[in-house]
Amino acid sequence: MEGEQFEQQEDREGSSPELLQSLRSKATEHLLREEWEESIHLYTKYIDLSRTQITNLAGSDPDTVPKVRKSLCLALCNRAEARARLHDSSEAMRDCDQALEIENTHFKTLLCKGKVLLALSRYSSALECFKTALLDPQASESVTAYVEKCKKLEFQAKTGAFDLSDWVLSGFRGRTPELAEFIGSIEIKKSEFSGRGLFATKNIVTGALILVTKGVATERGILGSEKAQMVMWKNFVDEVTKSVRRCDRTRRLVSSLSTGEEEDTLEVPDVSLYMPEEEAFETCGDDSSLDMEKLLSILDVNSLVEEAVSAKVMGKNKEYYGVGLWTLPSFINHSCVPNARRLHVGDYAIVHASRDIKAGEEITSAYYDVLSSPLEKRKEMAESWGFSCKCSRCKFESVLSVANQEIREFETGLERGVDAGNAVYMVEEGMKRWKVKGKDKGLLRASYWGVYEEVYNSERLMRRWGRKVPSMEVVVDSVCDVVGSDERLLKLVVEGMKKKNGGCSSNIAEMERVLKLGKGVYGKVVSKKKAMKTLLGLE
Repeated sequence: MEGEQFEQQEDREGSSPELLQSLRSKATEHLLREEWEESIHLYTKYIDLSRTQITNLAGSDPDTVPKVRKSLCLALCNRAEARARLHDSSEAMRDCDQALEIENTHFKTLLCKGKVLLALSRYSSALECFKTALLDPQASESVTAYVEKCKKLEFQAKTGAFDLSDWVLSGFRGRTPELAEFIGSIEIKKSEFSGRGLFATKNIVTGALILVTKGVATERGILGSEKAQMVMWKNFVDEVTKSVRRCDRTRRLVSSLSTGEEEDTLEVPDVSLYMPEEEAFETCGDDSSLDMEKLLSILDVNSLVEEAVSAKVMGKNKEYYGVGLWTLPSFINHSCVPNARRLHVGDYAIVHASRDIKAGEEITSAYYDVLSSPLEKRKEMAESWGFSCKCSRCKFESVLSVANQEIREFETGLERGVDAGNAVYMVEEGMKRWKVKGKDKGLLRASYWGVYEEVYNSERLMRRWGRKVPSMEVVVDSVCDVVGSDERLLKLVVEGMKKKNGGCSSNIAEMERVLKLGKGVYGKVVSKKKAMKTLLGLE
């Protein structure tokens, strides 16, 4: 109704000063009420009429043009703010740039553009905006705070120097820490597992960050029923749809993800295109290719759940079930000898090494449980995910299983409930006969981890079998060496240490083993020993 009234008034009066003033006042009123869409609609009308007026005045009254241009600049800035509140970053940026073409040091526009750039994780560009705004007499301490914030995030983005220790020590109180987006020493290449994958370009030590990235969209809730799950998925799809419609860059990045079909024909984008400061995106084809059917296929293949076996949620969100879309982590393929894990903090996914990774090695994670999971069980789980695992562990166990009747008989015994101590003894003695050596021992121990864990957790079984089986430390180290750190490995070692000395270790080597396992689970973002001990229940 309001828009129609202004259109009727325009028909009667043209772009009169009275009409423009009325439009601007009403648009500002909606802006102050946080009625963003109404405000955008009226500012758009005002902006169009102002441009017409500038054209008309150029020949008849040029002295009035600067005043109208100044008002136009402010209107563009206000519309940008409203669009930014609706997360329409592309249009908000266009408005800011047009306003700054009129007045390149316009204080309010510089602040608005800086905030939009900051939300897009473009820290260097945002910093330049805030630095310029800081020169204005209107600048306050809040602008200085934005400058310092950008410097901190820019440093994190360049170095990967994140530390959540203080947040951990506070019991995750207060706001979730603000994180920068970070891409470490990785590249995207064709994968022998499936389609494309992430690969290390340098050696990466246990716990070191691989990447930190903000989700395109996330949805969380408590799943009490199938209906609740369907509602959550619908809400998630809606949020992703809004995100790709609002931002050209997001749409192009999402378009680059796999739909699960014709994997071998997909282009391999340069990893730099996923860096927030990178604006060009030449390898993804045209924007129109992302229709709803394709988007749903992309989400079906690439969405990540926060409760995955290779993930850990920190902070207040750990009580909820969460699903999200993070573009670069979507390239990480599954392996039964994974080398990476995820931490979820707020809307960010933090990927770190769960064991040492060599340059050239593919970054992988576990899509399903690879501990206590013999070959046949893992095959079933892979099939439920729609793929066939081709990792080195599956190949090794396939050859060993085909050639060895003992293993099949042993697994039958496990199904019938054979004594756990006897089962561990049989595996260890069997590996001697089967000539299993080196890291391959860790692979079989991982497959039958359940019986090892049962033995080491039982004083009765340890009294009976302790001298006939390897020490817990030897087995944990061998398993961790091939499948990376896992919470169950960590828990076993921590509980064992607590039983020995009430949780306070005087053995430096023992504590270092625990802390290394902890880094594999939580990453080096928890750098202070006290914070790590708190997470491990040792403080």
